[in-house]
Amino acid sequence: MKIITPDNLDAFKRTVDGGTEEQRATVRTILSDVKKQKDQAVLSYTKQLDGADLSSLAVSEEEFQEARSQLDSEDIAILEEACANIRAFHLKQVRNSWFDTDEDGTILGQKITPLDAVGVYVPGGTAAYPSSVFMNVMPAIVAGVERIVMVSPPSEEGTLPAGVLVAAEIAGVKEIYKAGGAQAVAALAYGTESIQPVDKIVGPGNVYVALAKREVFGDVDIDMIAGPSEIVVLADDTARAEDIAADLLSQAEHDARSSSVLVTSSKTLADEVSLEVERQLATLPRKAIAEASVKDYGGIVVCDNLAQAIDAVNRLGPEHLEIQTEDPFMLLGKIKHAGAIFLGRFSSEPIGDYFAGPNHVLPTSGTARFSSPLNVDDFVKKSSVIYYSKTSYEKNADKIARFARLEGLEAHARAVETRKGSDES
Repeated sequence: MKIITPDNLDAFKRTVDGGTEEQRATVRTILSDVKKQKDQAVLSYTKQLDGADLSSLAVSEEEFQEARSQLDSEDIAILEEACANIRAFHLKQVRNSWFDTDEDGTILGQKITPLDAVGVYVPGGTAAYPSSVFMNVMPAIVAGVERIVMVSPPSEEGTLPAGVLVAAEIAGVKEIYKAGGAQAVAALAYGTESIQPVDKIVGPGNVYVALAKREVFGDVDIDMIAGPSEIVVLADDTARAEDIAADLLSQAEHDARSSSVLVTSSKTLADEVSLEVERQLATLPRKAIAEASVKDYGGIVVCDNLAQAIDAVNRLGPEHLEIQTEDPFMLLGKIKHAGAIFLGRFSSEPIGDYFAGPNHVLPTSGTARFSSPLNVDDFVKKSSVIYYSKTSYEKNADKIARFARLEGLEAHARAVETRKGSDES
């Protein structure tokens, strides 16, 4: 792995992929076709792009049963426990409506309302992602969303992975369609004969999915435009090179564009980790992907001390941050920008991916500077509630009307003043 100084962090700077002009044009064409031709367009693109010749988009009850028969009981039990952990964590995020009453009878408050319908995109391709089902679905269910629609690209045989279907069943998703790519995003946003439109689309996907989500934003809400996965490990000389190398490669195997970075105050550890990464790469099944990721987007930042290392971490604003130091809790308060923070040797990043409970849908490309993990708040709306009593009106009407005239809005002022002298409460 290449070793750099804290002055050269731009080597790891990532931006959200805006795609090529050709890709953007392709996405716009697909969206337009689905908007006009609905199911016919989705089925046509599914055959053309995924190689699946489907007669129906919906997953049948028989397919659910077949999926469950393909998994052994231990795997199902692990999925059920993971789902329960994720649900329990998100239950702690639930907000309640609140109202505050003044002595004069004025009531001000905030009303929390769940979204009516949410679309969840679960990626396919080189791997199956039951974890993506849980992470995107459970906060929506906890928030109280009544209708959750899942889409995922089918195999050439027209099927979805057994683990994805079983995870959906465990999570309580009943409406699932075999569609992926920009055509699935279009179906969720605009609706077809089979798929009724939703209010928000969440979930990761390839560049065409990301571009489609960007295009439909405004017609529907979206979670984020996610970039390739990232991990930064902050470590001192108490950390083990074997652990760190394994954790860096856990993200590198995702995608050739994934970023894996060690930030350390120990030159000795830096050298050891560099050698250990090469050793572990040799036996990794997804070696080609991980090796390309490490070569192009991986590296080790060697700092003079931990204070300089913490500054480097905050400048990177990583999606995942592991702190493997003598006392990681002492450093937690100094971390300002990170999507998820893993403390100590036994809190490796995959624990958060699958089982612990916090959401693994996280801000990438440095957007942890201003963004948060997917959470229950992403699936609710907040409405302000205002009730002005007559006493409060009489006390403040002249001031409000005068404020309106400061802005040159006479009708606003008159809308306040027309109630003056009324005997009605």
